[in-house]
Amino acid sequence: MYFLGLDIGSSSVKLAILDGESGCCIGQTQQPEGEFSIVAAKTGYAEQSPDIWWQAVVNGIKQLLASHPEAKSKITAIGISYQMHGLVAIDSNHQVLHPAIIWCDSRATQSGDKITAKVGENWCLQHLLNTPGNFTLAKLKWLADNKPEVYGAIHKILLPGDYIALRLSGEATTTSSGLSEAILWDFQTRQPAWEVLDKIGIERSLIADLVPNFGEAGVLSRSAANELGLNAGIKLTYRAGDQPNNAFSLNVLEDGEFATTAGTSGVVYAVTDKLIADTKQRINSFLHVNNHRTQTLGVMACINGAGRLNSWLRQLLSTAGKEVSYQQLNDLAEQSPPGSQGLTIHPFGNGAERILNNKLLQAHFSGIDFNRHEISHVVRAAQEGVAFAMALGMTLIKDLGVSSQVIRAGKANMFLSDVFAGTFVNTTQTPLEFYETNGAEGAARGAAWAAGFYSSREDTFKHLKKIQTLEPQTSLASTYTDVYCQWQQQLTHLSDPI
Repeated sequence: MYFLGLDIGSSSVKLAILDGESGCCIGQTQQPEGEFSIVAAKTGYAEQSPDIWWQAVVNGIKQLLASHPEAKSKITAIGISYQMHGLVAIDSNHQVLHPAIIWCDSRATQSGDKITAKVGENWCLQHLLNTPGNFTLAKLKWLADNKPEVYGAIHKILLPGDYIALRLSGEATTTSSGLSEAILWDFQTRQPAWEVLDKIGIERSLIADLVPNFGEAGVLSRSAANELGLNAGIKLTYRAGDQPNNAFSLNVLEDGEFATTAGTSGVVYAVTDKLIADTKQRINSFLHVNNHRTQTLGVMACINGAGRLNSWLRQLLSTAGKEVSYQQLNDLAEQSPPGSQGLTIHPFGNGAERILNNKLLQAHFSGIDFNRHEISHVVRAAQEGVAFAMALGMTLIKDLGVSSQVIRAGKANMFLSDVFAGTFVNTTQTPLEFYETNGAEGAARGAAWAAGFYSSREDTFKHLKKIQTLEPQTSLASTYTDVYCQWQQQLTHLSDPI
């Protein structure tokens, strides 16, 4: 049997077909070959048309089937991973009413603060384990207050993964883990946050029907099957936000296990079996993908401006007819010593940062010396700045009482850079295990387990391959401690205080 995984990102859609018997991917692709554009009409805005996600799914599946035509009859279940915290509003005909307000959009921060004031911060921490901040609930409130003509036409609100599930099945549904990512789940009553909606004047009817995030949650409709070139009736069995799914992909499922990723955003994600929250609201707590089996939460530190800084540099350095690759950036970074000779970069230029109390700090370059610094110093300082921000996030998680002896990552995105990976490991002083997997493969593996093809965790991950373990270097510990302290001191000055 084959299983199809879809990873709906803000940069692209990645797709993978997993052979359940061998546990290996027989085919993978990405659509588009470049990156999706993000529309920012104003500072802090970030929107995308949900239709571009769906068209990428269509194109990607057709591409995979062209190379593996036998997959059409062998795919039995589909798993979906998706960019978290977005808002897709649809009418009763399932038409999108407004461009999706995606995860890094910062316009709703004040709306989130107003919700917190209305409901009460202590209540939010006890029942939702977060305050609304700039998440989906706050974006919905912003839409209600600022575009009442759009809000009045809403039939259901969906997360990006829910929208793709809608296009696949024809049914508007969501999951408990998805609602927790939207700050729409009450952890005490274990149901949608009805009391919050009532207090802020949002109709309960806007919440889509709940389906399992791990278990059968619909089937591929005939019309969608015809458009995709697949057989109707394929089951949808797995749905998770991209960071919980990244953790799942790396077999991070139990208390004290850590995962990390550095794509468009940089994330440190830990699993815990305790209902805990950061009282300063810099760390987020969500239902983990296996919450149906045991009480498991994922606590997450997110840095919006991670790979986005890397891609911004690449675009800036590319000229007509001569595009700079990410590998070239990585090669440039290696030409500069640790600390980039005093040049530091704080990578917070992609929206309000939760670890900075939702401040829209913007990115900052400090200590530039025109007579000493070259492009290699800039590239290394950028990679170090992202690694330091993620190390700060890991410290905040550990301060909540969740710690680990090792952290796991896929060998991808910014972790392809030896400079970046080495900076992260030597700053956190924690070994880093690299695995051969990605979000699309993880979603396919999740679909297989949830469909009953795999019977246990051990069975599901027996083919997951560890590539390498990167250990902290004792000889570099003091060097990175000094550079990181300098970076932190400058951040304190910029944010005054954090």
